[in-house]
Amino acid sequence: MTSRARVLLIVLLGGAASLGALYAQAQKKPGISFPVGFRKWTRVKTMYIYSKENKLFDRFGGLHHVYVNDIGWPSLMQGRFYPDGSMFALEVDDVRTPQGAVESKGRKALYVMKKNAKLYPKTGGWGFEVFQSYEGTGSLKDMKECFDCHSSQKPKDYVYSYYVD
Repeated sequence: MTSRARVLLIVLLGGAASLGALYAQAQKKPGISFPVGFRKWTRVKTMYIYSKENKLFDRFGGLHHVYVNDIGWPSLMQGRFYPDGSMFALEVDDVRTPQGAVESKGRKALYVMKKNAKLYPKTGGWGFEVFQSYEGTGSLKDMKECFDCHSSQKPKDYVYSYYVD
């Protein structure tokens, strides 16, 4: 192989690698980072899914704590659509029941919704992410899975939670 052919081959391989990296980056969803301090947000509600009578038991069984950040709190209270920057965190804990009490046995997952109409136009303006156990890196492959379930809540801006005084 001539030196000219080698240079051409190197340029072509480098270009292909660059295009591959750009394509992979374009396929990634805009990231939602772990919401450090989410337990200091306003707690919206606590719920316990404890049996197969609930259709979500296999996936979401456990003790649920729902939190909303300060940006989303006024909208939740007033039943309005949420401004960009609003966030919800759903912490799902595994449970144990010693001596007739229900208590947390540790986090199963943290589910996060973040409103940004420009970044997430295909999912009603909401981005979704899942953090397994105590991991700080999200594991959700496709936000469509979350959005398909939340789409039934379109009249409430895709949010299941509501304000209870």
